Amino acid sequence: MPALRLILLWHQHQPFYKDLVTGEYRLPWVRLHALKDYYGMVKLLDEFPNVHQNFNLVPSLITQIQDYVAGTAQDPFLRVAAKPARDLTLAERQFALQYLFQANPANVIGRYPRYWELRERFREHGYSAEKAEKYFEPQHFTDLQILSQIAWFDEFFLEDKDVAALIKKERNYSLEDQAFVIRRERELVAKVLPAHADAAKKGSIEISATPFYHPILPLVCDTNAGAASSPGLPLPQNRFRHPEDAREQLVRALDLHQKVFGARPRGVWPSEGSVSEEMLAIAHSLGIQWMATDEEVLGRSTGVAFHRDSNGRLPAHLAERLYNIHRYEKGSTTMHMVFRDHTISDLVGFVYSGMDPSEAAGHLLRNVKEAAQPVLEQGRDAVVSVILDGENAWEYYPKSGREFLRRFYDALQREAGLEAVTISEAIARQRNPALLKSLVPGSWINANFNVWIGAPEDNRAWDYLHHAREFYAQNAARATEVQRKLAFEEILIAEGSDWNWWYGPEHHSANDRDFDELYRKHLSNVYQALGATPPDYLAQPITATEVRPAFTPQTAYIHPHITGEKIRYFEWLGAAIFTADQRAGAMHGKQFLLDSVYAGIDSAFVYGRLDFAGPVPDMEFDVVVNLESWANGEARARRSLRLDAKVRDKKLASWKIDGREEPPSPAAKATPQNATEDTAKAALLRNFEFRLPLSWLLAAPSSPEGHATSPDPATNKTRPTAGAIEPTSRLRLRFSLWHNRLPVDALPMEGWIELQLVSEWELGAV
Repeated sequence: MPALRLILLWHQHQPFYKDLVTGEYRLPWVRLHALKDYYGMVKLLDEFPNVHQNFNLVPSLITQIQDYVAGTAQDPFLRVAAKPARDLTLAERQFALQYLFQANPANVIGRYPRYWELRERFREHGYSAEKAEKYFEPQHFTDLQILSQIAWFDEFFLEDKDVAALIKKERNYSLEDQAFVIRRERELVAKVLPAHADAAKKGSIEISATPFYHPILPLVCDTNAGAASSPGLPLPQNRFRHPEDAREQLVRALDLHQKVFGARPRGVWPSEGSVSEEMLAIAHSLGIQWMATDEEVLGRSTGVAFHRDSNGRLPAHLAERLYNIHRYEKGSTTMHMVFRDHTISDLVGFVYSGMDPSEAAGHLLRNVKEAAQPVLEQGRDAVVSVILDGENAWEYYPKSGREFLRRFYDALQREAGLEAVTISEAIARQRNPALLKSLVPGSWINANFNVWIGAPEDNRAWDYLHHAREFYAQNAARATEVQRKLAFEEILIAEGSDWNWWYGPEHHSANDRDFDELYRKHLSNVYQALGATPPDYLAQPITATEVRPAFTPQTAYIHPHITGEKIRYFEWLGAAIFTADQRAGAMHGKQFLLDSVYAGIDSAFVYGRLDFAGPVPDMEFDVVVNLESWANGEARARRSLRLDAKVRDKKLASWKIDGREEPPSPAAKATPQNATEDTAKAALLRNFEFRLPLSWLLAAPSSPEGHATSPDPATNKTRPTAGAIEPTSRLRLRFSLWHNRLPVDALPMEGWIELQLVSEWELGAV
């Protein structure tokens, strides 16, 4: 009977945040993710001994964890969290406000009422540390310092009785409480690497490696590989070609794993799934037995496009090609290759967090089984590979996704004929691996390297790296051994992929400036280590991107025509605007479908507009808008509506309103002439737009149009007189895009867009 084998690989990675010259950590994410996910993801498998998995640990992450465990990490974020609140300087108070709220609002901050309360206090002052600082008393800061740390504790760590007692206390923490949390952090981080080593010794997991500082090895070997995967791509002015550095990154990775875990890894997840024939040859020479990447790389290498049907399934001939172990053979180079199922991997990373855990676990199991079914029906074993980041996704799941994982792992153990295996186990058991004679260079994002090279900022960063590498080659012989080692270490760090991830147009975060400054600092350290002055251009930012504000509140009534044309810019002036924060999922290649949403009211209607990240998606999907209204203190009187618009062949096929007591007349057909000026309306051409009567969302006829008003001579706005609507009345909206009955993108990703149901005069005065 043919077997279905499931490969689960979790990639654990953070950039190298440490400045080797000063010893300072620029960002705290190694420590925080070590507290939150790295331990628990492995520890959870103790409950499921038959579920074997793969964990990929980046060596530069390992060394940073070791630094924290040894107590030698100089982390300004930890120093601020540990310092008594009354002793904080003004700069430190502002630093705390700027950085200690950088967490998922719903699932990390919102889990702790006091933490959420403090965030709301910060929000009331426009998320400005300078403005808000004066409104935070020492006790506020102490509570923030403690809760901003506990919020990152793993679910297993939260079960500790002393930690549980602190959570129950909720607020008004003491200096003793603060000292306990900081002391406990170091103890908990120390559990991470031994937990992985123990699981590997038991055979529960296989630990794989990544090149030491997470470089894109094909580009380190030769930046011209960028144009090989994307013909015509603009390249840096100076060709960077250092296969010897690529080899060094791999050698150091294998050596460190041997030292820490007592065994040399058999396999490598190359940074961002980036592969080329040149780097495969280097890996083979070092004894590496397998590598993994994305299905699109396999498709381009074999001239096949893995197109799925409307249910997300591959036809039998494509399923047979993908769901197998491949063996690359060319010249003297051989390598086993695993290609991940892109669609199923992205469901775990981006979709299931928005579903009920039990439903999501069942959906995942069915997807795996149905994907492999065409192969099994031919009497052949099937290998389905699910590979994704093992850390960033869990912020978007309630309680770090543990219920989802437990339900899924339990179902795996109970499913007859399905084996959850390590990659080495899958290779050993696969009788007929597919032969692969050539490999097109590419990564797990669009099977090319365009995220890291080609844009002006990316190419400038490569040119700066080239100049530093050439300076090292010309001057290292005259330096001392200590100087040479430090300078070369900084070069290897600067070869990492994370810096160019944030350059160019694809990704942005609240820490763009930090990444830019740290990259230039690493390059500057090369020159300083060799006794020279860094070039002046390294003092200037590489990044020139201005990140749009995530949210702008409504400032005036709007009266747009609902056409879906996206050309009436001035009609939407004054609307609330929410733009996509592309930090969400940024570390693992999320493809954004939604760019921004607009919302606003006038005296009679609520309006909404959704702009796509590109053209209208070429697939069947639904646009769902959830709307709720209420008055503060009147939660029982909350009213809810759900607008569901079906898009087929890039056209609005139909739409309906759920939650209204009587149907909204014939307006729910998708023709632009169907609605009069006093009814609901929806339209889709280049964007999606709608309007709904405010009366549908109000428990009583209390909209602003029903109140006595008079024109204000200075502004011509309607100014309320006696009896105006209560200024605490609120309306909130959330937009989402669904495909195959699954949520694939949303704005906001967490929370809502909030509007105030007030007169135009009051709105302008807010």
